[in-house]
Amino acid sequence: MMSRFFRDARPFLTFGVCLVSLVALNGSAADAKPAVGLAITVAAGGEREMSVAQNVSLHVEAAKPASPFVAGGAFTATWEGFINADLRGNFSFQADLNGALKVEINSAVVLEATGTGGGSPLSKPIQLNKGPNAFRASFTAAEKGDSFVRLSWTEKPPFTSPIPSTAFTHAGSTGLQKAAELRLGRELFLNHRCIQCHTDAKLAGAGVPELKMDAPSLEGIGARRNYDWMARWILDPKSLRPSAQMPKLLHGANAKEDAESIAAYLASLKTGGEVKLAEVAYKTRQNEPADGEGQAASTDAKPLYERLHCIGCHNPPDAKEPDPAKLSQKRIAEKFPVGKLAEFLRAPEAHYAWTRMPNFHLSAKEAKELEDWLFAAAPKVVMKPAPTDAAVIERGKKLVQSTGCLNCHSLGMENQLKAPPVDALHSRHVAKREKAPAGDCLGQTPAADYRFSAEERAALNAFTLAGFASLSRHVPAEFAERQARALNCTACHGQLDLVPAFEILGGKLKPEWAAKFIAGEIPHKVRYDAHPKGEPWVESRMPAFKSRAKDLAHGMAQRHGYAPKSPAEAPVDAALAEVGRKLAGKDGGFSCVSCHGIGPALALEVFESEGINLAYSADRLMPDYYRRWFRAPTSIDPQTKMPVYFDEGKSPLTDVLDGDGEKQISAVWEYLRLRDKMPAPKSGAE
Repeated sequence: MMSRFFRDARPFLTFGVCLVSLVALNGSAADAKPAVGLAITVAAGGEREMSVAQNVSLHVEAAKPASPFVAGGAFTATWEGFINADLRGNFSFQADLNGALKVEINSAVVLEATGTGGGSPLSKPIQLNKGPNAFRASFTAAEKGDSFVRLSWTEKPPFTSPIPSTAFTHAGSTGLQKAAELRLGRELFLNHRCIQCHTDAKLAGAGVPELKMDAPSLEGIGARRNYDWMARWILDPKSLRPSAQMPKLLHGANAKEDAESIAAYLASLKTGGEVKLAEVAYKTRQNEPADGEGQAASTDAKPLYERLHCIGCHNPPDAKEPDPAKLSQKRIAEKFPVGKLAEFLRAPEAHYAWTRMPNFHLSAKEAKELEDWLFAAAPKVVMKPAPTDAAVIERGKKLVQSTGCLNCHSLGMENQLKAPPVDALHSRHVAKREKAPAGDCLGQTPAADYRFSAEERAALNAFTLAGFASLSRHVPAEFAERQARALNCTACHGQLDLVPAFEILGGKLKPEWAAKFIAGEIPHKVRYDAHPKGEPWVESRMPAFKSRAKDLAHGMAQRHGYAPKSPAEAPVDAALAEVGRKLAGKDGGFSCVSCHGIGPALALEVFESEGINLAYSADRLMPDYYRRWFRAPTSIDPQTKMPVYFDEGKSPLTDVLDGDGEKQISAVWEYLRLRDKMPAPKSGAE
């Protein structure tokens, strides 16, 4: 059970790079206040790396690296910092693990265990003082199989829960500063697609997933973008979007003329790359209301732009006080021809698999509504027509081939610009020692001007000097950390009603289901509407990030100490499932069907908020999470409408399984495991 003094805290996501970078780039370690999370040192094969972890939890597949900066195989991990208490109290600790773990608090050994896949015994209670308590945990990888550890705690044995990240803090250090700089350099290298120019044959088809990251295809680009916008973008991308990752490639007195020639050539490409759009089959509602029973959304309903929470990532075109951290849509009417924005919104990934713009499963009607709304809100512009002079177009074509465009963008043409491979970059930087050679992207006369800040240039130099071995090491947990930030997952998760906090998802959702959901392959909302007036309880909609889905889901699970593949299930216990059916019903049960639908059957009595459809629960939920939720839902979400049924393991339904709460929880789980074959519980009206 979660500590009493953390129940009302909304834990937030702890990202190592972000937290440590703030210390490393904005001030000295000595001046920094304690930051959330623990400092973790991973050592393997003579290599060491420091970062920040949100908890004492990890999962590393056999022979794989625990960090991109250490070799695969046997490793040790050490977490250091403080465990904090608002009030003095006694806590017991327990670990699920394959490997060896030692936990020390205030210099006393609290837990020492070696496991081969199961849980350790619960430790004796130890008193935590009010405020910070010195904390250290050391883990040694298992000799066989995957290594993993998940540390949990409790004030009221025997049931434990994960320790929230807000309970841990750590102090800055020079080691963390240097590690943050190295990670930042690696991330910049990946995000700016440096490998597309500076190739490495050893990494072909292997390594970090972002090595395969594409850029928008130029096939048929003239039909999808306006000439005038393209000319300005090509000349200086950051003048239109300060966060643009595309560099300024054109320099000198002829730069503007060159940009216009390239744009003229691209504007002439009217065919190729066409998208065949099918009517969306995504379901936002479970059952349509019968005639006269439900009404369509009222005329004063929120615009779709607001219902989909587009403002989480974007400043709308008419924003009065735009947020500099968000992407502006002020120029959206300059960028897209009429009709092409709607087409883009229905399939953002069609010409750019790694786009950060997700697919919201929009119908043709919804996409048009969004385009009309955005164009109406955007400033009115008069666009220049594209030049049609054959000589200008031919000049633009040659520039596309010779300036480096085709290192990132695909067009089915010969690329005539070659850059040094990554090994040559490393050698040249070593020769210059910590200063990029002139003519490099980081030098004083850059070939491609990315407008990197001084801190970013220093980080890229540090990464280049260290070498590129980390690019060959894919660590899903680290990938998930980076991509969750890049995709701005917390703009919705933990911010919108009924959208769960992001930091719990890796320990909540089975990775197989999460991968499909993130990829947009689950064709329905997991929580439908059943409101008497017909409007949905959950207006927001989970979008799809197909290119990242599998690795993101795997990494989320491994950050919480779970395998990227769920263990095989035993056959359903039919007798126990029948008991679970009774418990889910209104007749002598917990009346789950009042708020939850089961398959096609809607919830019977929704008063405030409809629950998740129970037919999907066994595919979605980790068994550990299900048990914690059923035992004490408010310890996970203090705002939940889910009742608390059990008091210290005892159930109010004393005539079922002797009132044993754990046995009843197991019975309901067996019933949920019937999935779409679940027979409806008795409603009490039969």
